[in-house]
Amino acid sequence: MSTFKLNSKGLGIVAALAVAGSAGACKTVSPEDMDASLASLRAEMQQEMAAADTRVASNLDGRFNGIERRMAALESELQQMERDFEVSIARLEDELRFNVPVYFGFDDATVEQDDEAVLNRFASVAQKYYPDAIITVEGFTDPSGNEAYNLGLGERRAKAVAEYLALSTEVGSARVRAVSYGEDTRRLVMPDGWGPSTAGWENRRVVLVIDHDGVAPAMATVSEGE
Repeated sequence: MSTFKLNSKGLGIVAALAVAGSAGACKTVSPEDMDASLASLRAEMQQEMAAADTRVASNLDGRFNGIERRMAALESELQQMERDFEVSIARLEDELRFNVPVYFGFDDATVEQDDEAVLNRFASVAQKYYPDAIITVEGFTDPSGNEAYNLGLGERRAKAVAEYLALSTEVGSARVRAVSYGEDTRRLVMPDGWGPSTAGWENRRVVLVIDHDGVAPAMATVSEGE
């Protein structure tokens, strides 16, 4: 809906017509003059409304184009991340789920130095495109041991990764949380893989989730030069 302010010229026409009309016997305004004045005022108002509509449309076009460019850049970075680190990324309506190659030794929750590169890249994407989104680190185990123990082990793994993101990247602790799914059979990568051998290594992992609540990637700032 367009909004506008009546300018001084329009106010002058309205005031003149009001004074002339109230003067009664002193002065009268012919119907032709009244119609001409009102037509002039109406035309001026329509011009102002059209100009306002044009400005609004231009601003909206600029925002939409900016979001489209941002989405294209994000998609490009995600594809590059998939190629560089063999990351599997699920794009959901309100989430981006990163199945990252961060795996743990049997009964262990140590983030290895080799894992830091992919975690750094993930943090860079999260900070650049979703700087206000919550990041959830989901911890998993293989089916060895009992369910309660595995829930605790999955939590230690998730917290180890969350701590790395909070302390070693720009993400910050306020945006990171850790949860454990333990040996959840619905999400085992290798249902028959378990034990101290290498058979269950794909189950001893974390999943990183950017919960962006359906919000489009953040717009570029002036400092980013986009």
